Parts: sequence; C-alpha cells; structure tokens
Amino acid sequence: MEEDVEELARYLLHKLDCTPAAQRLIVGIAGIPASGKSTFSHLLVERVNSLLRERWVTNSTTSGETPANIQNASGDIGFPEHEQAILVGLDGWHLSRAQLDLLPDPRTAHDRRGIHWTFDGAAYITFLKKVRDTSFAGVITAPSFDHALKDPTLDAVSIHPYHRIVIIEGLYVFLSIPPWSEGGLLLDERWFIEVDKAEARRRLAVRHVLTGITENTIEAEKRADLNDLPNGEFIVSNLLKPTRVIQSKPISTSVR
Repeated sequence: MEEDVEELARYLLHKLDCTPAAQRLIVGIAGIPASGKSTFSHLLVERVNSLLRERWVTNSTTSGETPANIQNASGDIGFPEHEQAILVGLDGWHLSRAQLDLLPDPRTAHDRRGIHWTFDGAAYITFLKKVRDTSFAGVITAPSFDHALKDPTLDAVSIHPYHRIVIIEGLYVFLSIPPWSEGGLLLDERWFIEVDKAEARRRLAVRHVLTGITENTIEAEKRADLNDLPNGEFIVSNLLKPTRVIQSKPISTSVR
C-alpha cells in the first residue's frame, strides 16, 4: 500500500491547491475491521505533511531566503512548525462502558461493542459540521480512544485553523444510514479500503490475541466470525458510494 500512499498524498496536495483558503479538505477513510485503514491513514497523513514541508523548503530556497529567515519573519500559519494535515479516529466516539450500561440491553451492548449503535453518532456529526463550517475560526476538539482504559478520552485531539486537511478514519464514516449518512455527505472524499475476507479474518485473529481480547487463536477466530466479519458485511452493504476504492495489501506494520 506504500505506492497508494505516495500517489494519494500527492493527489491531496493537488486538491488542496484547488480548495479555497478558508475551506478544509475533509477525507473519510473506511473499511471493514482489519482492512488496514488505520495504518494506511497514519502513513497518508505523515506523507502529506512531509510533502508540504518539502514544498515549503523548496519555495523558500527559490525565493532566495532561508527557511529560518522566513519562519522568524512571519507569524502566518502553514509553516513547518504547523502540520497542516491531521488524523482523527472515529473510535473516539465509542460510547463509554458506563454509557453502555445504561442501554436497554447492556450485556448485548458490551458484547457487540464496536457495532454502529454503540457509537455516539450524533456527537460525531456535530463535530464534523463544525470542521466543515468555514465561519468557525476557533480550535475544534475531538475525542480519542484509550485502549488501556478501554474508553474514550474527551478533547484529546485539537484541530487548529492551520489544519487544512482533516482525515477521518473509521468503520462508519460514510455509512448510508442515519446519522452517518449525513456525515458522509459532508466529506470531500470517501475512500474505501477493500480487503479479502480470509485475510481480514487472519489479521483479526492475530490482533485479538496480541491485544488480550482473547486468550488464544481459536477464541479469536470465533470472535471474528461472530462479531467482526458480520459487522464488515453490514458495512459493505450499507455504504454511500465511495469516491475511490483502494485494495488492501500486506504492509510492514500492524493493521487495524
């Protein structure tokens, strides 16, 4: 997938150049569990920011000034101390375990945690509307998911005015059912990462054992078959049309 990262990072820079200065470029990246969307998204954001830094150095050298001179002489946003692309994970909008306890069937809610109705979809849509709003010039915060605590951490991610590219990755970022469908229509790009089902099952089994969710591979495969893969089938059957489909390929780091 490294080739896809390079190609799509350059594509986003070109699209950013065509985007009005007051507007953000918002990209949603979805896929079934273990499609590799989290790893791909991290690599993409890193490469976009790297290309932006390279461009800035090239432009400053061409202008006859050193990067240090320009940086010290200007307080404008968008220089290397500010990374213009940022990643937000949908996992931050998981309902907390305490919130799951308040649902009509808490046991099922805990067992199925990760399915779309165990997320705070309304809060996510409120966040996305604020990111989309060109009249809002303040800092926007988003939650993240703390795997050690097994619960979200509020206001863990800060989106500043200089963040021109916001990449949001998660299972449901452009699901075709409410409230997710409203969010999907707010995205400039909807990218879906496609993966072979057998490969996803293999990755899920490895992940569940490594993270301590299950004690052994047999239990891990059972969890994948009963929870993760059926959820993946639901996602595939209920998507807004992607603007791009990316084939998941083996990569050197772990996949999520």
